[in-house]
Amino acid sequence: MEEKVRKSTKRLEALSEISHAITSDTYLDDILRLIVVVTAKVMDSKICSLMLLNEETGLLEIRATQAVSEAYLKKPAVRLGEGVSGRAAQLNEPVAVLDVKEDPEYVNKEVAVQENLCSLLSMPMSVKGTVLGVINCYTSVPHEFTDGEKTTLAAVANQAAMAIENTHLLLKAKLMEEELEARKLIERAKDILMEEKGISGYEAFQAMRRKSMDTRRPIKEIAEAVILAHEVGIK
Repeated sequence: MEEKVRKSTKRLEALSEISHAITSDTYLDDILRLIVVVTAKVMDSKICSLMLLNEETGLLEIRATQAVSEAYLKKPAVRLGEGVSGRAAQLNEPVAVLDVKEDPEYVNKEVAVQENLCSLLSMPMSVKGTVLGVINCYTSVPHEFTDGEKTTLAAVANQAAMAIENTHLLLKAKLMEEELEARKLIERAKDILMEEKGISGYEAFQAMRRKSMDTRRPIKEIAEAVILAHEVGIK
């Protein structure tokens, strides 16, 4: 009974630590590293890794791990549906394997032998049904993952997915803000060129576009230069 309470307390403390990190101003890479370190500790894992899905390539790539093994760190990315991690991501369901060295679907068996990896629990990270990646927990001896362990890892995966999604949303908002700012600068520069050169808005834009292509500089920078030259001329 005492051991069960101790484990429950340990899991709650781990989830609290991860939750605190997610709501702080910590960078995503630091949050993901904290997640794998804390998860490895609470799950008594030999290796815990977090893999993110690269939308362009369709590959699951290791983004964070507490492992110091070069062999594991250099382990190649896997495709959706490939191996245990790829299957968990494709199905959006947890997949547990008693011994990866004996599992016919597990890839990179050489690494498993070299690092003495045995049981594996691969838990997908998803937001609104969209899989972002997986969290993998390995043991060095055969281990049947309990319902409590699966619930804990599922909670960690949900928090990790939240952190990743929030970062993506912030990045999109920033890009939209930068794009809006660029449009404002271009429109202002167009007005200046129209007034100074007596040309149409289309001609003004094409002039900036040609300058951008000739100098290999973003059109936003060309617009800023037009505005600056105008302001200096006024002074």
